[in-house]
Amino acid sequence: MANFTAQDVKKLREATSAGMLDCKKALIAADGDFDTAVDNLRKAGIAKAGKKADREANEGLAHAITDGPKKGALVLVSCETDFVAKNATYQAYVAEVAEKALATAGNGDVTAALNAAEEENLKAKIAVIGENMKIPKAVSWESAGAVSSYIHAAGKVGVLVDVEGDFDDELLKSLGMHIAAFRPLYLNAEEVPAADLERERAIFADKAAGKPAEIAEKIIQGSIQKWYKEVCLVQQGWIMDDKVAIEKKFPNLKINRFARLAAGTN
Repeated sequence: MANFTAQDVKKLREATSAGMLDCKKALIAADGDFDTAVDNLRKAGIAKAGKKADREANEGLAHAITDGPKKGALVLVSCETDFVAKNATYQAYVAEVAEKALATAGNGDVTAALNAAEEENLKAKIAVIGENMKIPKAVSWESAGAVSSYIHAAGKVGVLVDVEGDFDDELLKSLGMHIAAFRPLYLNAEEVPAADLERERAIFADKAAGKPAEIAEKIIQGSIQKWYKEVCLVQQGWIMDDKVAIEKKFPNLKINRFARLAAGTN
């Protein structure tokens, strides 16, 4: 008997949008291994493509802060319940963490440094608020162009983006909305890690099994290109005109990096 619980089935369903029975069967077939179950559901065409399914059912808030046009920070602070996420004391602490992230040395991911500096204070806040809390992600950036933030759904999703070139405030706001809504995983195809690409290729190859080798390879390559358009920001159809990719719509806009933090997914 595979070693998994009803919570594992629920988590798999939330990660893949597959039915409960399909999720249970997938976990049995995978001997309880979550990632294998996700891959098997996708190969069967049951699961929706998406981020590797390591999602937690945590609540929490994202908070962004900027210091002038060229510097900004974004943090995610998780908690156990939505009740606490709406608590004023908790919300004030999240804003405090964002301030500290902005002041943390570094130009990139400052999660480790922030957690090390905040360890004792976090414990004290946990004692006051009465729920376990974590700081799963924090970034602090300085840009040669501009750093812009966008917060969606009262802090359930936060976006930070670093750009250069031709842009205005309205474009930056729309770009933040796009990232929040379309959930890109990578900036462009060149930044897709080799391991992630091979994982997707294996899934597409399984779907093309039985075809002549030349046809199968065309199917695989076509599927990869379609996947890029789903998961790479600059290749996604623009939120205001989904027939045109962002890189084609704004040829003079250079997006250096982005971060999207959401409660329950980081």
